[in-house]
Amino acid sequence: MQNSSIRIAIIGGGLAGATLANALIHIPHVDINVYESAPEFSERGAAVVLTSTAQRSLARAIPSARDILSKAGAVPMNSSRLLVGSGPEAGAVILDLGQNGDPNLVIHRASLLRELLSTLPKDVLHASKRLASIAPGKHGVIQVAFEDGSEGQFDAVIGADGIFGNVRKHVLGDNPEAYSASPAGFWDSRNLVPYEKAKAVLGEEYFAIDRQFGWVGDNAFIMHDILENRTMVQCIISAVENNPSKTDRKHPLTRESLNQTLGSWLDGPIAKGMIDLILDQEDPHGYSQWDHKSTPTYANGPVCIVGDAAHAMTPWQGFGAGMAIEDAMILGFLFRNSDKVDAVFKAFDEVRRPRCEQIIHSSRGTGDIICGVGKEVGLNLDKFRESLAPRWHIIDAIDYEAHEQEALSKLRLAS
Repeated sequence: MQNSSIRIAIIGGGLAGATLANALIHIPHVDINVYESAPEFSERGAAVVLTSTAQRSLARAIPSARDILSKAGAVPMNSSRLLVGSGPEAGAVILDLGQNGDPNLVIHRASLLRELLSTLPKDVLHASKRLASIAPGKHGVIQVAFEDGSEGQFDAVIGADGIFGNVRKHVLGDNPEAYSASPAGFWDSRNLVPYEKAKAVLGEEYFAIDRQFGWVGDNAFIMHDILENRTMVQCIISAVENNPSKTDRKHPLTRESLNQTLGSWLDGPIAKGMIDLILDQEDPHGYSQWDHKSTPTYANGPVCIVGDAAHAMTPWQGFGAGMAIEDAMILGFLFRNSDKVDAVFKAFDEVRRPRCEQIIHSSRGTGDIICGVGKEVGLNLDKFRESLAPRWHIIDAIDYEAHEQEALSKLRLAS
């Protein structure tokens, strides 16, 4: 490898960009800078769940992962319990996930981002830098321009700028609209409420141990879990979206609209309390879930995309953040073994894209089942058990050492 540093611009300072920056920052021949379009580095959304699989990949990507998660206030979940939320069997337990092995961790997204950023030198973090263009420069470098008029020259650009990011458009070339994100058929609304309030409204029996609860029912799904060192509770209502807008991702929520959505749930144990908690926020809205149905490549020469910019997915299997962490793990591994940018990105694309797209489609199908509209499953308790448990196998049945070695083999072929 050459002695000179590879100058890498990471576009996007959310969880994907910050995790990747931590994975690359200690590689001697890599020089990174992170550019965030907003005035400050921040994360939308309430919580992120890290399965034991995601925790393992984070530890491989970032040696200080355990300390970062502890400082971020991660709460171990003893298991995720799925119950029936509507109909004559409301309250019945479908199954418990994650009882065997290491527990999942639930973390406030903003707290995790804060701790990831705290480990990076401040002089590599640049806010208020909205990308304007990416263009070839002289001597093989990439010219990156920002809307404030500033520019930079880099050997590589990595887009971690989200589901509608501009780097994705550059990577996909002449027809990026053909592969744009589109509605997945669901919406959700989230709110963070104080722990004691949630316990009083939903019932003490659901807080006896630290457990994530998911309620499956007629055309909808309800979830609640604990975070911020047991001081806050994430509350979520999701539902089937039959006629999603292709331009506006959000719609206002009222008690009337939620009562209509959860009409068949109202006699059950959870819906009325959850409606109260979701409406206990300023200007409550539901947000359409969008995903990438297909993406022909994650790389275009010395430019690539990671996280939601590459493979936005629905949240039904709770592995969107896990896929971004795996991206960082593999890119860190590849750059530790090579300074050939184009070859690294080609290998990254070839090893990551099949796994990510498999999980995207699995997640969408899981949403159908959980919302009671799965073909041949419906709201049958036994069929729920048969159909849901195996869907997490494709996420957890991965050998990370083998995944890295596959990437290394593809790197050698591409070099």
